Amino acid sequence: MQFAVKRDTLLRSLNYVQGVVEKKNTLPILSNVLLQLKDKKLSIIATDLDLIFFDEINDVKILNEGSTTTSAAILYDILRKIPSNSELNFHLKTENKLSLKSDNSDFNLLCLPSDNFPSFADEFEGTEMSLNNSKFLKLLNKTKISISNDDTRHYLNGVFLHLTEGHGRSFLTGVATDSHRLSSSSLEIEKTNEFSPLILPRKTVFQLCSLLTENNEKLYIQTSENKIKFTIGNIKLISKVIDGKFPDYKKVVPTDNKKILKVSSKDFINSVERVTSVSMDGKEGVKLAINKDNIQLSVNSANSGEGNEVIKATYNSDNINISFNSKYLTDIASEVEDKDLVMNFKDSTSPVLIKDASDKNSYYVIMPMKI
Repeated sequence: MQFAVKRDTLLRSLNYVQGVVEKKNTLPILSNVLLQLKDKKLSIIATDLDLIFFDEINDVKILNEGSTTTSAAILYDILRKIPSNSELNFHLKTENKLSLKSDNSDFNLLCLPSDNFPSFADEFEGTEMSLNNSKFLKLLNKTKISISNDDTRHYLNGVFLHLTEGHGRSFLTGVATDSHRLSSSSLEIEKTNEFSPLILPRKTVFQLCSLLTENNEKLYIQTSENKIKFTIGNIKLISKVIDGKFPDYKKVVPTDNKKILKVSSKDFINSVERVTSVSMDGKEGVKLAINKDNIQLSVNSANSGEGNEVIKATYNSDNINISFNSKYLTDIASEVEDKDLVMNFKDSTSPVLIKDASDKNSYYVIMPMKI
């Protein structure tokens, strides 16, 4: 195997690979990236057995076809330190040694045979659905903040994608919850019955966000019984879906919260971040004393002191005192597109509904804290 490729082209692909390869090294081959030369193309493949990344590079000079695997982390680190626009010359000297030369640099990288690399089938029976790249990215960004990290309830460790309808329109809806907060965002699509509900794993969501942020090409989605495939240009991301049943989230979405608070999103985020500065770990929570024309924010930490601040707001009901996890509040407020944050309360202990006037297809629910 022998080929030449531009450093920037290969580095771009290896950058995505870093989010996929297995870091714990339980199986050494899963820390490696597969380099495959075939049909005048260089294929870059990485997997952790649950998620597969596949990219094709056409701009490559092939002297001899073949394949091998080498450490994804080491190759990536080398390429980062090689000057931009350099040409990389690879030559598989033996089954276990890959030569890499560029300008005055010369490396010999250890390899594992490509025969040991997991094989995968790119066979999907479901109808392919095309989606607007930036709109689907927005859906993922708005929902991923509420993905649970609790592995004992694995069905909450991802985004629940499913079809919904409203006002005669069809939507692809994403929902995530960790039982303390919930995020929902919908993307209008052409009517279809070809998409079965599924839970997209956390790792896949974050890797997909990275891909969508840096690629403007149209996104295509295709599903099978327990997998989903995303295609963006030459890149494919194939993921297992979470085996489990997502809870009936609509039961926790408030429908009669009539006490409405309206506050500048920017002022609110800045104020929460300032008063929580006195709390080293943020566990104390932030207390909101809400009245008709302002909010008094306060944090009291037994270990480091207290912080207080008052900001302007409008509120249509009796005064209320309520407390929240500060990070949950700022995570949600940061995703609200409108200049104003609208919070709908029932009382100081019930779930709070947060809406976005600039995005009618998204909403958030957050549970108060007991302080």
